[in-house]
Amino acid sequence: MHDTSTLLLETIKIEDGEVFNLSYHQARCDESRKALFHSTNRLDISSLIQAPPKGLYRCRILYDEKIHSIEYIPYKPKEIHKLKVITSNIIYNYKYANREELNTLLQKQYDADEIIIEKEGYLTDTTIANIAFYDGEQWFTPEKPLLKGTMRAKLLDEGFLHTRKIKKEEISDYTHVALMNAMIGFKILNNFTIQK
Repeated sequence: MHDTSTLLLETIKIEDGEVFNLSYHQARCDESRKALFHSTNRLDISSLIQAPPKGLYRCRILYDEKIHSIEYIPYKPKEIHKLKVITSNIIYNYKYANREELNTLLQKQYDADEIIIEKEGYLTDTTIANIAFYDGEQWFTPEKPLLKGTMRAKLLDEGFLHTRKIKKEEISDYTHVALMNAMIGFKILNNFTIQK
């Protein structure tokens, strides 16, 4: 039986038949397979996706050297109002399907909807998204995220986002906070609190 703990995951947004940010998902898939399995062949994701024609879906691809499964799951965004900064040395630099460590960190904070993980003195990500902070002029995202997300990569390439080392004590220097991932895009939070 295959060891599922090493399976990787791509989550791709599909809305009314349109597949989003495919080139970024393809690039991450290629890089991850090369780094972890020394795979030099390319899994052509676009040829494998059969996009549902109507509705909003999370296309969930499990893979390693080869594709293991592709699912299309109707998507409902998670409501986030209470965030809490917690410290952890968790390593999640590839998008593994096994999220047990991340889920455990979140479950411990029963009073928070989501956590911001602080690592080596600096903010990284939440369990489901990269994060960005607005200083009144520009949006900044942590220089060293837990995971280099596809939406983060796209917005950095477009010059909309900039990287910066951000400490939890500096959160109050910023006027807005946004979360970003493949499904929610770039979402500015309203009516939220961050517990430090």
